[in-house]
Amino acid sequence: MIRFLAFAVLAFLIFLVLRAALAGFLAGFRGPGRATGGSRALRNELVKDPVCETYIPRQGALRRSAGPTTYYFCSTACAEKFKLPS
Repeated sequence: MIRFLAFAVLAFLIFLVLRAALAGFLAGFRGPGRATGGSRALRNELVKDPVCETYIPRQGALRRSAGPTTYYFCSTACAEKFKLPS
């Protein structure tokens, strides 16, 4: 009986590992952004601050727009230093 339970637990663990591996493999066929939940991946995308040139997550960045272009900044100090193109 113990042998059967140990085998069942082992089989279940192998099933979970194979299922996770197969899901990761198939996610590669869905295209970029879709495998990790498109909008969440876009929010967490790193953007470059044009003043200090550091990379920060888009979700936490300060934004300034000039026409159709949006600039992202790591702090208010960098946003104030930046001269928006006219």
